[in-house]
Amino acid sequence: MKVREKPVEKVWQDFQQEAGLTDSQLALFRRYEELLSLRNKEFNLTAIKELSGVVRQHFIDSLALTKAFDLKTVTTVCDIGPGAGFPSLPLKIMFPHLHIILMEVTTKKRQFLQEVITMLGLEQVELYEHDWRTFIRTTATKVDLGVTRAAIADLELVKAFRPACFYRTAAMVYWAAEQWQPHKRVAPFVKRDFVYRLGHKNRRLIFFGLPD
Repeated sequence: MKVREKPVEKVWQDFQQEAGLTDSQLALFRRYEELLSLRNKEFNLTAIKELSGVVRQHFIDSLALTKAFDLKTVTTVCDIGPGAGFPSLPLKIMFPHLHIILMEVTTKKRQFLQEVITMLGLEQVELYEHDWRTFIRTTATKVDLGVTRAAIADLELVKAFRPACFYRTAAMVYWAAEQWQPHKRVAPFVKRDFVYRLGHKNRRLIFFGLPD
């Protein structure tokens, strides 16, 4: 049975209330969604096309981090494989002080991300075309927090904690499904596991860091 779609304004009103958005922040999210919907027809940026799905599965899911972590305590966030900008661009809208590094290897997605950045007037947002391995091996950029919505394997993510890696002191957050289990070599780096509800399913934020 198909679930009936909420009226457009009701979707946005509910989102504003749930996320605690100001009117100006809500306006930015609306413009973001409009551009995503438009460009998705050309670039197939996301399989989710209905407004309520985009708001829940992309915007609300990205902002789940605000329930588990105080983003006022960090300056620079590196988003590994953001695709259409998730989770870091919704976090940037909520916390304008953040310096965001978007690490996206796909050209058409970088083009879309640049369009979003320009249209929304977002400052201190950088685009990198490196993959994760190249980034942690060849760069030395200040990063307080790495985030990824499971765009890479957990085993790849924790390579940042190798003794010689510049990024080994950064925290890492991994968006995971309820049934996720860490690789045996990843388990020692799991610092915290935060469970949250998204629609009818439980999701998890896995916080990685150096073992004590």
